[in-house]
Amino acid sequence: MEQDNNSEVDSVDPTEDDTQPAFPLGLSDSEAVEVLWQVRAQRRQADPDLPDTVTRLTTPEGSIVYLVGTAHFSDSSKKDVATTIRAVQPDVVVVELCQYRVSMLKMDEKTLLKEAKDINLEKVQQAIKQNGMMSGLMQILLLKVSAHITEQLGMAPGGEFREAFKEAGKVPFCKFHLGDRPIPVTFKRAIAALSLWQKARLAWGLCFLSDPISKEDVEKCKQKDLLEQTMSEMIGEFPALHQTIVAERDIYLTHTLRHAANCVEAPPNAEKVPAVVVGVVGMGHVPGIERNWDKELNIHEIMSVAPPSRFGWVLRNVFKGAMWGLLGYACFRAGKGMGRALLALPAVQSLLENTRTPAV
Repeated sequence: MEQDNNSEVDSVDPTEDDTQPAFPLGLSDSEAVEVLWQVRAQRRQADPDLPDTVTRLTTPEGSIVYLVGTAHFSDSSKKDVATTIRAVQPDVVVVELCQYRVSMLKMDEKTLLKEAKDINLEKVQQAIKQNGMMSGLMQILLLKVSAHITEQLGMAPGGEFREAFKEAGKVPFCKFHLGDRPIPVTFKRAIAALSLWQKARLAWGLCFLSDPISKEDVEKCKQKDLLEQTMSEMIGEFPALHQTIVAERDIYLTHTLRHAANCVEAPPNAEKVPAVVVGVVGMGHVPGIERNWDKELNIHEIMSVAPPSRFGWVLRNVFKGAMWGLLGYACFRAGKGMGRALLALPAVQSLLENTRTPAV
Protein backbone atom coordinates (compact mmCIF):
# COMPACT_ATOMS: atom_id res chain seq x y z
CA MET A 1 0.00 0.00 0.00
CA GLU A 2 1.31 3.44 -0.86
CA GLN A 3 2.05 5.74 2.04
CA ASP A 4 0.66 9.04 0.75
CA ASN A 5 -2.77 9.95 2.01
CA ASN A 6 -4.36 9.57 -1.41
CA SER A 7 -3.00 6.04 -1.51
CA GLU A 8 -4.82 3.32 -3.30
CA VAL A 9 -5.49 0.18 -1.30
CA ASP A 10 -4.77 -2.99 -3.21
CA SER A 11 -8.15 -4.14 -4.48
CA VAL A 12 -9.26 -7.75 -4.41
CA ASP A 13 -8.75 -9.64 -7.66
CA PRO A 14 -12.24 -9.68 -9.19
CA THR A 15 -11.66 -13.09 -10.75
CA GLU A 16 -11.39 -14.55 -7.21
CA ASP A 17 -14.98 -13.67 -6.35
CA ASP A 18 -17.48 -16.44 -6.99
CA THR A 19 -20.01 -13.96 -8.39
CA GLN A 20 -17.81 -13.23 -11.41
CA PRO A 21 -18.68 -14.88 -14.74
CA ALA A 22 -16.84 -17.93 -16.07
CA PHE A 23 -14.47 -17.11 -18.91
CA PRO A 24 -14.44 -19.06 -22.17
CA LEU A 25 -11.24 -21.04 -22.62
CA GLY A 26 -8.49 -19.56 -24.74
CA LEU A 27 -9.11 -15.86 -24.01
CA SER A 28 -6.08 -13.60 -24.03
CA ASP A 29 -5.48 -11.19 -21.15
CA SER A 30 -6.73 -8.22 -23.17
CA GLU A 31 -9.86 -10.13 -24.20
CA ALA A 32 -10.55 -11.14 -20.57
CA VAL A 33 -10.19 -7.52 -19.50
CA GLU A 34 -12.67 -6.43 -22.15
CA VAL A 35 -15.16 -9.12 -21.08
CA LEU A 36 -14.97 -8.02 -17.44
CA TRP A 37 -15.37 -4.38 -18.47
CA GLN A 38 -18.52 -5.28 -20.40
CA VAL A 39 -19.87 -7.33 -17.49
CA ARG A 40 -19.44 -4.38 -15.14
CA ALA A 41 -21.09 -2.05 -17.66
CA GLN A 42 -24.09 -4.38 -17.82
CA ARG A 43 -24.39 -4.49 -14.02
CA ARG A 44 -24.10 -0.69 -13.64
CA GLN A 45 -27.55 0.85 -13.28
CA ALA A 46 -28.06 4.01 -15.33
CA ASP A 47 -30.71 5.46 -13.01
CA PRO A 48 -30.25 3.64 -9.69
CA ASP A 49 -32.76 3.86 -6.85
CA LEU A 50 -30.41 4.84 -4.02
CA PRO A 51 -30.95 5.59 -0.30
CA ASP A 52 -31.85 9.10 0.84
CA THR A 53 -28.37 9.42 2.38
CA VAL A 54 -26.75 9.51 -1.10
CA THR A 55 -25.93 12.83 -2.79
CA ARG A 56 -25.10 12.93 -6.52
CA LEU A 57 -22.33 15.26 -7.73
CA THR A 58 -20.96 15.70 -11.26
CA THR A 59 -17.79 17.07 -12.90
CA PRO A 60 -17.46 19.12 -16.13
CA GLU A 61 -16.10 15.98 -17.85
CA GLY A 62 -19.28 14.05 -17.05
CA SER A 63 -17.95 11.95 -14.17
CA ILE A 64 -20.42 11.15 -11.38
CA VAL A 65 -19.71 11.01 -7.65
CA TYR A 66 -22.24 9.26 -5.42
CA LEU A 67 -21.58 10.63 -1.93
CA VAL A 68 -22.90 8.32 0.81
CA GLY A 69 -23.43 10.21 4.08
CA THR A 70 -23.05 7.85 7.03
CA ALA A 71 -23.20 7.64 10.80
CA HIS A 72 -20.02 5.97 12.01
CA PHE A 73 -21.73 3.49 14.38
CA SER A 74 -24.68 2.56 12.19
CA ASP A 75 -25.76 -0.78 10.73
CA SER A 76 -28.07 0.95 8.27
CA SER A 77 -25.15 3.04 6.98
CA LYS A 78 -23.33 -0.19 6.13
CA LYS A 79 -26.39 -1.28 4.12
CA ASP A 80 -26.52 2.10 2.34
CA VAL A 81 -22.87 1.72 1.31
CA ALA A 82 -23.35 -1.84 0.04
CA THR A 83 -26.52 -0.90 -1.87
CA THR A 84 -24.84 2.04 -3.59
CA ILE A 85 -21.67 0.21 -4.64
CA ARG A 86 -23.61 -2.77 -5.99
CA ALA A 87 -25.94 -0.51 -7.96
CA VAL A 88 -23.42 1.86 -9.58
CA GLN A 89 -20.41 -0.52 -9.97
CA PRO A 90 -17.88 2.31 -9.46
CA ASP A 91 -14.41 2.83 -10.90
CA VAL A 92 -13.21 4.22 -7.56
CA VAL A 93 -14.37 4.05 -3.95
CA VAL A 94 -13.11 6.82 -1.64
CA VAL A 95 -13.47 6.58 2.15
CA GLU A 96 -13.01 9.08 4.97
CA LEU A 97 -9.82 7.46 6.26
CA CYS A 98 -6.12 8.29 6.14
CA GLN A 99 -3.11 5.96 6.21
CA TYR A 100 -2.87 6.29 10.00
CA ARG A 101 -6.29 4.65 10.44
CA VAL A 102 -6.26 2.19 7.54
CA SER A 103 -5.70 -0.78 9.85
CA MET A 104 -9.39 -0.70 10.85
CA LEU A 105 -10.28 -1.97 7.36
CA LYS A 106 -8.88 -5.42 8.12
CA MET A 107 -9.51 -5.69 11.87
CA ASP A 108 -12.52 -7.67 13.02
CA GLU A 109 -15.14 -6.23 15.36
CA LYS A 110 -13.84 -8.11 18.40
CA THR A 111 -10.30 -6.76 17.98
CA LEU A 112 -11.53 -3.23 17.38
CA LEU A 113 -13.68 -3.32 20.51
CA LYS A 114 -10.70 -4.49 22.54
CA GLU A 115 -8.42 -1.81 21.08
CA ALA A 116 -10.94 0.97 21.76
CA LYS A 117 -11.38 -0.07 25.39
CA ASP A 118 -7.76 -0.98 26.23
CA ILE A 119 -6.21 2.42 26.97
CA ASN A 120 -2.94 1.91 28.87
CA LEU A 121 0.27 3.76 29.67
CA GLU A 122 2.02 2.38 26.59
CA LYS A 123 -0.68 3.80 24.30
CA VAL A 124 -0.44 7.18 26.02
CA GLN A 125 3.36 7.24 25.63
CA GLN A 126 3.16 6.24 21.97
CA ALA A 127 0.54 8.90 21.19
CA ILE A 128 2.64 11.60 22.89
CA LYS A 129 5.82 10.47 21.13
CA GLN A 130 4.15 10.54 17.69
CA ASN A 131 2.06 13.69 18.02
CA GLY A 132 3.49 15.78 20.84
CA MET A 133 2.17 16.28 24.36
CA MET A 134 -1.11 18.10 23.75
CA SER A 135 -2.07 16.39 20.47
CA GLY A 136 -1.18 12.98 21.89
CA LEU A 137 -3.31 13.46 24.99
CA MET A 138 -6.19 14.74 22.85
CA GLN A 139 -5.93 11.62 20.70
CA ILE A 140 -6.18 9.44 23.81
CA LEU A 141 -9.19 11.39 25.05
CA LEU A 142 -10.95 10.94 21.71
CA LEU A 143 -10.14 7.23 21.84
CA LYS A 144 -11.86 7.21 25.23
CA VAL A 145 -14.93 8.78 23.64
CA SER A 146 -14.89 6.10 20.96
CA ALA A 147 -14.61 3.42 23.67
CA HIS A 148 -17.61 4.95 25.48
CA ILE A 149 -19.76 4.83 22.34
CA THR A 150 -18.49 1.33 21.51
CA GLU A 151 -19.42 0.11 24.98
CA GLN A 152 -22.87 1.72 24.81
CA LEU A 153 -23.76 0.34 21.37
CA GLY A 154 -21.85 -2.95 21.35
CA MET A 155 -20.31 -2.23 17.94
CA ALA A 156 -16.98 -0.86 16.78
CA PRO A 157 -16.49 2.25 14.61
CA GLY A 158 -15.66 2.05 10.91
CA GLY A 159 -18.16 -0.61 9.88
CA GLU A 160 -19.22 1.39 6.82
CA PHE A 161 -15.59 1.65 5.67
CA ARG A 162 -15.02 -2.07 6.04
CA GLU A 163 -18.23 -2.66 4.10
CA ALA A 164 -17.01 -0.31 1.35
CA PHE A 165 -13.66 -2.15 1.18
CA LYS A 166 -15.39 -5.52 0.93
CA GLU A 167 -17.88 -4.43 -1.75
CA ALA A 168 -15.21 -2.61 -3.79
CA GLY A 169 -13.30 -5.90 -3.99
CA LYS A 170 -16.26 -7.48 -5.80
CA VAL A 171 -16.38 -4.84 -8.57
CA PRO A 172 -14.05 -5.45 -11.54
CA PHE A 173 -11.28 -2.83 -11.85
CA CYS A 174 -12.54 -0.86 -8.85
CA LYS A 175 -9.83 1.10 -7.01
CA PHE A 176 -9.99 1.95 -3.32
CA HIS A 177 -8.65 5.34 -2.16
CA LEU A 178 -8.04 6.86 1.26
CA GLY A 179 -9.54 10.33 1.13
CA ASP A 180 -8.97 11.98 4.52
CA ARG A 181 -6.26 14.36 5.72
CA PRO A 182 -3.58 12.66 7.89
CA ILE A 183 -4.89 12.61 11.44
CA PRO A 184 -1.67 14.00 13.04
CA VAL A 185 -2.06 17.15 10.92
CA THR A 186 -5.69 17.52 12.00
CA PHE A 187 -4.86 17.06 15.69
CA LYS A 188 -1.93 19.50 15.63
CA ARG A 189 -3.88 22.17 13.78
CA ALA A 190 -6.86 21.70 16.11
CA ILE A 191 -4.76 22.02 19.26
CA ALA A 192 -2.90 25.04 17.89
CA ALA A 193 -6.21 26.78 17.14
CA LEU A 194 -7.55 26.48 20.71
CA SER A 195 -6.77 28.76 23.61
CA LEU A 196 -5.47 27.25 26.85
CA TRP A 197 -8.90 27.71 28.46
CA GLN A 198 -10.65 26.01 25.52
CA LYS A 199 -8.20 23.10 25.67
CA ALA A 200 -8.94 22.64 29.36
CA ARG A 201 -12.72 22.79 28.84
CA LEU A 202 -12.58 20.34 25.93
CA ALA A 203 -10.36 17.91 27.84
CA TRP A 204 -12.65 18.12 30.88
CA GLY A 205 -15.73 17.38 28.78
CA LEU A 206 -14.09 14.41 27.08
CA CYS A 207 -12.73 12.99 30.35
CA PHE A 208 -16.13 12.96 32.02
CA LEU A 209 -18.27 11.91 29.07
CA SER A 210 -20.91 9.57 30.45
CA ASP A 211 -24.20 10.37 28.70
CA PRO A 212 -25.99 7.24 27.48
CA ILE A 213 -26.10 6.75 23.69
CA SER A 214 -28.67 4.62 21.87
CA LYS A 215 -28.80 3.28 18.33
CA GLU A 216 -31.68 5.69 17.73
CA ASP A 217 -29.36 8.59 18.64
CA VAL A 218 -26.81 7.32 16.12
CA GLU A 219 -29.41 7.09 13.35
CA LYS A 220 -30.42 10.71 14.02
CA CYS A 221 -26.88 11.67 12.93
CA LYS A 222 -27.91 10.72 9.39
CA GLN A 223 -30.62 13.40 9.40
CA LYS A 224 -29.11 16.51 7.83
CA ASP A 225 -31.35 19.03 9.63
CA LEU A 226 -30.65 17.62 13.09
CA LEU A 227 -26.95 17.25 12.34
CA GLU A 228 -26.63 20.85 11.15
CA GLN A 229 -28.32 22.01 14.37
CA THR A 230 -25.80 20.03 16.42
CA MET A 231 -22.97 21.48 14.34
CA SER A 232 -24.24 24.99 14.99
CA GLU A 233 -24.17 24.34 18.74
CA MET A 234 -20.59 23.07 18.49
CA ILE A 235 -19.52 26.06 16.42
CA GLY A 236 -20.80 28.36 19.16
CA GLU A 237 -18.81 26.39 21.76
CA PHE A 238 -15.55 25.79 19.86
CA PRO A 239 -15.51 27.65 16.51
CA ALA A 240 -11.79 27.02 15.95
CA LEU A 241 -12.25 23.31 16.56
CA HIS A 242 -15.06 23.12 14.03
CA GLN A 243 -12.88 24.93 11.49
CA THR A 244 -9.97 22.49 11.77
CA ILE A 245 -11.80 19.21 12.35
CA VAL A 246 -14.80 19.70 10.07
CA ALA A 247 -14.46 22.60 7.60
CA GLU A 248 -10.83 21.99 6.63
CA ARG A 249 -11.44 18.29 6.17
CA ASP A 250 -14.46 19.13 4.00
CA ILE A 251 -11.99 20.88 1.70
CA TYR A 252 -9.52 18.01 1.75
CA LEU A 253 -12.21 15.38 1.09
CA THR A 254 -13.58 17.48 -1.78
CA HIS A 255 -10.09 17.60 -3.28
CA THR A 256 -9.58 13.83 -3.10
CA LEU A 257 -13.05 13.08 -4.45
CA ARG A 258 -12.52 15.40 -7.44
CA HIS A 259 -9.13 13.80 -8.07
CA ALA A 260 -10.71 10.33 -7.97
CA ALA A 261 -13.32 11.50 -10.50
CA ASN A 262 -10.76 11.99 -13.28
CA CYS A 263 -11.65 10.16 -16.49
CA VAL A 264 -10.62 6.51 -16.75
CA GLU A 265 -9.26 4.48 -19.67
CA ALA A 266 -11.69 2.02 -21.24
CA PRO A 267 -10.55 -1.08 -23.13
CA PRO A 268 -9.72 -2.04 -25.80
CA ASN A 269 -8.29 1.29 -27.02
CA ALA A 270 -7.68 3.06 -23.67
CA GLU A 271 -10.29 5.66 -24.58
CA LYS A 272 -10.88 8.26 -21.85
CA VAL A 273 -14.40 7.99 -20.44
CA PRO A 274 -16.13 9.65 -17.46
CA ALA A 275 -15.60 7.92 -14.13
CA VAL A 276 -18.11 6.71 -11.57
CA VAL A 277 -17.03 7.25 -7.95
CA VAL A 278 -18.58 6.31 -4.62
CA GLY A 279 -17.50 8.44 -1.65
CA VAL A 280 -18.17 7.21 1.89
CA VAL A 281 -18.01 10.04 4.46
CA GLY A 282 -19.66 11.06 7.71
CA MET A 283 -22.95 12.87 7.10
CA GLY A 284 -21.50 15.97 8.78
CA HIS A 285 -19.10 16.42 5.84
CA VAL A 286 -21.70 16.20 3.09
CA PRO A 287 -22.94 19.85 3.19
CA GLY A 288 -19.35 21.17 3.18
CA ILE A 289 -18.34 18.97 0.24
CA GLU A 290 -21.38 20.19 -1.70
CA ARG A 291 -20.46 23.82 -0.97
CA ASN A 292 -16.83 23.31 -2.02
CA TRP A 293 -17.47 21.16 -5.06
CA ASP A 294 -17.15 23.88 -7.71
CA LYS A 295 -14.68 26.12 -5.85
CA GLU A 296 -10.94 26.63 -6.26
CA LEU A 297 -9.29 24.86 -3.33
CA ASN A 298 -5.98 25.58 -1.58
CA ILE A 299 -4.86 22.28 -0.08
CA HIS A 300 -1.38 23.46 0.95
CA GLU A 301 -2.91 26.04 3.27
CA ILE A 302 -4.68 23.38 5.37
CA MET A 303 -1.70 21.00 5.50
CA SER A 304 0.73 23.28 7.33
CA VAL A 305 1.24 23.20 11.10
CA ALA A 306 2.21 26.52 12.70
CA PRO A 307 5.23 26.53 15.05
CA PRO A 308 4.41 26.77 18.75
CA SER A 309 3.78 30.25 20.12
CA ARG A 310 5.98 31.93 22.72
CA PHE A 311 3.31 31.26 25.31
CA GLY A 312 3.21 27.60 24.32
CA TRP A 313 7.00 27.40 24.66
CA VAL A 314 6.81 28.87 28.15
CA LEU A 315 3.95 26.54 29.13
CA ARG A 316 5.83 23.49 27.86
CA ASN A 317 8.95 24.40 29.83
CA VAL A 318 6.88 25.06 32.96
CA PHE A 319 5.40 21.58 32.55
CA LYS A 320 8.88 20.04 32.16
CA GLY A 321 10.10 21.89 35.24
CA ALA A 322 7.09 20.71 37.23
CA MET A 323 7.72 17.10 36.22
CA TRP A 324 11.39 17.32 37.25
CA GLY A 325 10.35 18.92 40.52
CA LEU A 326 7.83 16.18 41.28
CA LEU A 327 10.40 13.48 40.57
CA GLY A 328 12.96 15.22 42.76
CA TYR A 329 10.46 15.55 45.59
CA ALA A 330 9.57 11.86 45.23
CA CYS A 331 13.24 10.91 45.50
CA PHE A 332 13.65 13.12 48.58
CA ARG A 333 10.59 11.68 50.30
CA ALA A 334 11.30 8.06 49.42
CA GLY A 335 15.02 8.03 50.14
CA LYS A 336 17.92 7.25 47.88
CA GLY A 337 17.13 3.56 47.38
CA MET A 338 13.48 4.11 46.55
CA GLY A 339 14.38 7.08 44.37
CA ARG A 340 16.77 5.00 42.29
CA ALA A 341 14.11 2.29 41.93
CA LEU A 342 11.57 4.90 40.80
CA LEU A 343 13.94 6.34 38.22
CA ALA A 344 14.67 2.84 36.90
CA LEU A 345 11.03 2.26 35.96
CA PRO A 346 10.58 2.13 32.13
CA ALA A 347 7.57 4.44 32.25
CA VAL A 348 9.53 7.09 34.20
CA GLN A 349 12.56 6.76 31.91
CA SER A 350 10.33 7.22 28.87
CA LEU A 351 8.72 10.31 30.40
CA LEU A 352 12.15 11.75 31.22
CA GLU A 353 13.30 11.09 27.67
CA ASN A 354 10.28 12.97 26.32
CA THR A 355 10.91 15.95 28.57
CA ARG A 356 14.56 16.10 27.48
CA THR A 357 13.61 16.27 23.80
CA PRO A 358 14.18 19.87 22.64
CA ALA A 359 11.33 21.72 20.99
CA VAL A 360 11.48 21.74 17.18
